[in-house]
Amino acid sequence: MSEDSFTVRPATFRDAAAIFNLVRSHPNELVPRSISDILQNIDRFYVGETGGVVVGTISWGILPELGSARHPSVELKSLAVSASARRRGLGRALVQCALERVSELKPEQVIVLTFVPEFFRRFGFSEVSKEKMMHKLYTGCVNCTRFDSPFTCPEIAMAKPVAPSTTPEA
Repeated sequence: MSEDSFTVRPATFRDAAAIFNLVRSHPNELVPRSISDILQNIDRFYVGETGGVVVGTISWGILPELGSARHPSVELKSLAVSASARRRGLGRALVQCALERVSELKPEQVIVLTFVPEFFRRFGFSEVSKEKMMHKLYTGCVNCTRFDSPFTCPEIAMAKPVAPSTTPEA
């Protein structure tokens, strides 16, 4: 996908350092990702580039459930756009590409934790209580070093329904 002279494409191993640096350049908005984590999950990243330089990234993670997947959720994370590339449509293009990809997995919902809820409302996300995503809180937020509790964190929890649950209740 190309938009305003940007190209959005699946990330490759060669993009890991650029992704690492982009995420690290947003310490107040994003949870840090190690190079090894980025490399292990490179198939879950998109990058935006211009002139061969990576200036944006997004990834997603599948949130685990115990037992059968009755209510599968996917989280969009690590959305970062360099300051020089902001306000030109790259963030929107990255989110659209990620949503298209994760919708193929047929999750019940896609979630985000964000400081900019107005941006995600444009894609059909709406605010939800953090209590509705305890699996996320226990797999990720519990390790956050910035806040003493996920419930004191000022990030806004949001969800976007994608597909109805297809696994029958047992």
